[in-house]
Amino acid sequence: MTIRALVFDVFGTLVDWRSGVAREARRVLSAQAPDLNAGAFADAWRGRYQPSMETVRSGARPFVDLDTLHAESLPDVLAHFGIADVSDAARAELVQAWHKLDAWPEVPAALARLRERFMLAPNSNGPVRLMVDLARRNGLVFDAILGAGYSRDYKPKPALYRDAVAAFGFTSEETMMVAAHSSDLAAAASHGLSTAHIARPSEHGPAGGETGPSVPVTYAASDLADLADQLGCR
Repeated sequence: MTIRALVFDVFGTLVDWRSGVAREARRVLSAQAPDLNAGAFADAWRGRYQPSMETVRSGARPFVDLDTLHAESLPDVLAHFGIADVSDAARAELVQAWHKLDAWPEVPAALARLRERFMLAPNSNGPVRLMVDLARRNGLVFDAILGAGYSRDYKPKPALYRDAVAAFGFTSEETMMVAAHSSDLAAAASHGLSTAHIARPSEHGPAGGETGPSVPVTYAASDLADLADQLGCR
């Protein structure tokens, strides 16, 4: 099998969403909630992630981007933590926290190694601007921006995987979905893509993360550098 393009899940796979959101929540809400458990705040907000996207996936509403969904779910999270008197400007700043996430330590160098041999693109639920902001913040270089902003839907809907294959013009087997989430990889494999699992045991902080795939995959790696090694990248 010849792999020619890699498409990546981003939140959790390439970037540490929990630490970044917690850091920004702690900073923005320091006056209103000086004792905020910022990690729990990030977890609670992330807990609204799938339900909010399901309103689009189900057809109950037209496509709106993830920034809009994050802004809509934020008031419930603030209320859950008893945080009041948060200005519109501060709420907007909190939504931008998702644009200020840091890559896992090995990712920038490993991505550069992978790009010497493969075409690369995010295949994320985040909008194009969010992907660009994360790439510029972390020095990540892609050949295209795919995902929800391109396909106008959310994973695991078929469009995101089929469009990723069509965008580069390779076969599905020549296109590999790279993710830290077995459910994402199972969906990709159902559309014929090759798959690579990246272990992120600390994605959810104390709650952990996937240490290995729970579904059959083409490659299983301990991190992105390990995947680059397995794929023969120097």
